[in-house]
Amino acid sequence: MTVYGFLLVWAIAIMFLSSMFVNFTYSYDKYEGKVVRSKWLVAILAFLPVIIVAGMRQNVGDTGIYRNGFLELSGDISGIGNIIVNTSKDKGFAVLQVLIKAIIGNNATLFFLLIAAFQGGCILAVYKKYSCDFAMSLFLFIASADYISWMFNGMRQFIAVAITFASTGLVLKRKYIPAVALTLLAATIHASALIVLPIIFIVRGKAWNKRTVFVVASIVLLIAMFDRFTPILENLLQNTQYDGVMGDELWITDDGTSFFRTLVYSIPAILSVICLKFIRNEDDPIVNLATNMSIVSAFLYVLSSFTSGIYIGRLPIYFSLYGYILLPWLIRNCFTERSAKLVKIGMVFSYICYYYYQMCITWSFDLFK
Repeated sequence: MTVYGFLLVWAIAIMFLSSMFVNFTYSYDKYEGKVVRSKWLVAILAFLPVIIVAGMRQNVGDTGIYRNGFLELSGDISGIGNIIVNTSKDKGFAVLQVLIKAIIGNNATLFFLLIAAFQGGCILAVYKKYSCDFAMSLFLFIASADYISWMFNGMRQFIAVAITFASTGLVLKRKYIPAVALTLLAATIHASALIVLPIIFIVRGKAWNKRTVFVVASIVLLIAMFDRFTPILENLLQNTQYDGVMGDELWITDDGTSFFRTLVYSIPAILSVICLKFIRNEDDPIVNLATNMSIVSAFLYVLSSFTSGIYIGRLPIYFSLYGYILLPWLIRNCFTERSAKLVKIGMVFSYICYYYYQMCITWSFDLFK
């Protein structure tokens, strides 16, 4: 069994343990009316294999580029000023690399482990606090192959994603100044994080509110009239790190995100329409937020399927992580106990099939040898 097969089996095992021991990851005391979350030790141990595998990876995706860049970089802190001046984009990541190298030396494996630990820590902290089923959220994160796409490949962008995702509590409490500050910090790591700035104001309030519907309508309009918007986008992107993207060969030849991938990542948003009555009756702030974020994610994936999977398809990750909070809640609260078990089994089977498709067919990885 390869590490990719092991992680899937591990995620399934965690869900099995969670179903056997109710308080393994989550429990609700109906007599005291309170939620009892899993202990930090349990959450860390559940997520630890993902962090270790991500940190110990060799040559998957962009790993070689990041490794060479780290090894060739100077670890002299006194040179940070020159790096800030001479680095044309994502200055924050360059500074972060220098700071880490100054502490740990020229050890690329330890560098990857530290980055993976930070990313994983942000993800598990949010799921531990806000997911009604941490084990299922972990399973969805693994079975969607997001850990490969982002912790292995788009590592720099996923640092930015982790920072913005960690600010979920601030958004819920409407503490927008620190939330915006964290988003701007994330944008120094990867400029794509700026897309989060308007969204955190738009998605507040009830699920499927007017602001969220407006965003959806705007994306649909953009899809319908994309050719007319292209010159406008070219002007907006001038003097940024994405200057010239619209004429880039990758953009022109890119056939967009696959229909299958778009469908899988749209499942939470689709179910939210079917179960909107339950969501509205509960009126839980985190469920409302997760619903609206999932809607934005789904329609960005639809947009990327008509435009560019390489450029536009990298944006939904800032919002799709909330779908792994929403989906467990929908299964737990919108079905009868018997139906919920059947839906959960169907969900697990479907995601296992998707994992196999993504890993073995699309990326040609081996799960079992």
